[in-house]
Amino acid sequence: MKNLSLKLAVAAGMLTCTGAIAQDTAVFNRIRRAEMSSSQIPQIAHYITDVAGPRLTASPGYKRAATWAVETMTKWGLVNAKLEPWGDFGKQWDLQDFSIIMKTPYVQPVIAYPNPWSASTDGLQQGQVTLLTPAQAMDTTYIAQHLADFKGKFILVAGGKLNKDANFKAPAARLTDEELAKMKDTYMVTHKEIESYAGFFKIAARVDALIKQSGALGVINGSTSNNNGAVFVQDLGGQKIGAPATAPKISMAYEDGQKIKRLIQAGQPVELAINIKAKSSTDDIKGYNVVAEIPGTDPKLKSQLVMLGGHLDSWTAATGATDNGAGCIVMLEAVRLLDSLGLKPKRTIRIALWDGEEQGVYGSYNYAKNHFMGVDYKLKPEQAKVSAYFNLDNGTGKIRGIFTQGNTAIKPIFEKWFAPFNDLGAKTVTLSNTGSTDHLSFDWAGIPGFQFIQDPIDYETKTHHSNQDNYDHLQIEDLKQAAIIIASFVYQTSIEKDMLPRKPLVKEIFAFDGL
Repeated sequence: MKNLSLKLAVAAGMLTCTGAIAQDTAVFNRIRRAEMSSSQIPQIAHYITDVAGPRLTASPGYKRAATWAVETMTKWGLVNAKLEPWGDFGKQWDLQDFSIIMKTPYVQPVIAYPNPWSASTDGLQQGQVTLLTPAQAMDTTYIAQHLADFKGKFILVAGGKLNKDANFKAPAARLTDEELAKMKDTYMVTHKEIESYAGFFKIAARVDALIKQSGALGVINGSTSNNNGAVFVQDLGGQKIGAPATAPKISMAYEDGQKIKRLIQAGQPVELAINIKAKSSTDDIKGYNVVAEIPGTDPKLKSQLVMLGGHLDSWTAATGATDNGAGCIVMLEAVRLLDSLGLKPKRTIRIALWDGEEQGVYGSYNYAKNHFMGVDYKLKPEQAKVSAYFNLDNGTGKIRGIFTQGNTAIKPIFEKWFAPFNDLGAKTVTLSNTGSTDHLSFDWAGIPGFQFIQDPIDYETKTHHSNQDNYDHLQIEDLKQAAIIIASFVYQTSIEKDMLPRKPLVKEIFAFDGL
């Protein structure tokens, strides 16, 4: 009778057999219809971005978004929703006031933003601007020899010549079939670059100390990348307890920086008036992830987990819509869909919105150490109970496939699961790796961790870490497509007879450890 029932179900289109795996396409279709008819993505996006504001780790904006997520998931019916501390993060920082304007040779606004963890200016400060090239700005010998030149002045590190050929390329794009077929390892930051950070940090710390010693009013970075309206604003290491105070730091639009540079080189003194007021505190140095669950219903399998997530923290020049509000919005919508449809997962589904990703994948890595495996590589009991982790963190584009991180056994399974969504543009399953985000923490701990392939849109060219990373750059229809696919993958994983296949555990130092 069981075999007959299964055959009838397959014939009716309710289940698709994939070897030993039964795929519940009927539920996939319910999820799809529900999302397209009553999506909550615009409302979730509004609260995560517009209402919460910038979500720098440990800032009031992060706490607003995290608290809202906990309260909202509780209202939806999820259980165990909470802020879970993952360990020590460092200083809290919150911008309270900021202004900048060019005062001479004429009055004109300029586009610029204070860097996170910047020192305050002790009120409005007006001073002349002096120039450094990018090479000089990292030359401690040169700076030490010119300390007297910086006293009472703003230092502008002006970028070099702009590559104007880039202006003739579309700023946004979708992946072609050819690009998807040839998908290779893709890293926002390579392992070699990560390894070089230690040396860079030492030089930067020495530079900061010298400039602070000089009595400069502040340092302004007019990087070549800050062009065409996008200003990229970030900082590394400023949150650390014991890190010495530096001069105020600002990121400026390339075009404004070049105008100031030309004026100074032509013999025209330039003065800026700048006010930065920021609150820095060590009242609470902890970092917090957001977690919640949909309980499993199978007596034997409910102790096992299927996890999904994205990072909730962002930088400060915008509201972190595509990095990574988009991933969190989709994951929240996915669990809302699963709960609202009254589906009964066999395994427990746990969502996690990560903290501290931007500073070195802190939230998920420490979560993995707390729950799954220590740095001594000793496994904890919960490690064996996680079937898979699904991550979304490459902007606002629709899902086009998935990176399997070299997990050959999972490739045919995911290809079958994608089949009902081929018409939505999602079908690529590559054995290639991708890095620089939270699925790596699970991969490091020997748990199947996967990042979806997304259309790039204008993520790397315009919004990633920039002042343009706002709600209006979200592709809402793309996010709906992503929510449908992720909710379906998570549900299917939760009802599988067996946990998803794992790769052998490789004992290696975590890519971002030590940052």
